[in-house]
Amino acid sequence: MNAATAERIRQLFLKHFDLEESKLQPEATIESLGLDSLDMVDFIYTLEEEFHIRLPEREMRLNTLQEIVDLVAKLQSEQPPKSNSTATSGQ
Repeated sequence: MNAATAERIRQLFLKHFDLEESKLQPEATIESLGLDSLDMVDFIYTLEEEFHIRLPEREMRLNTLQEIVDLVAKLQSEQPPKSNSTATSGQ
């Protein structure tokens, strides 16, 4: 598990929903947090913007915070590395 990713996701949950921080445990379910599917659809867009990823539609049924963290970390690792400069290559 990527601790930095998990913490960013926890902070996003706290920013977007009126939740107690102590409830944001890896095994916490979306339902136990009092969130519905509409909340999650909105939050998925937030995750996509924050992490510059695209969550596949089949993944919209994530149940726990840990599943969300794992998927975001997986999608981030699959992204090609960003290149800051191409001018130095080939010289």
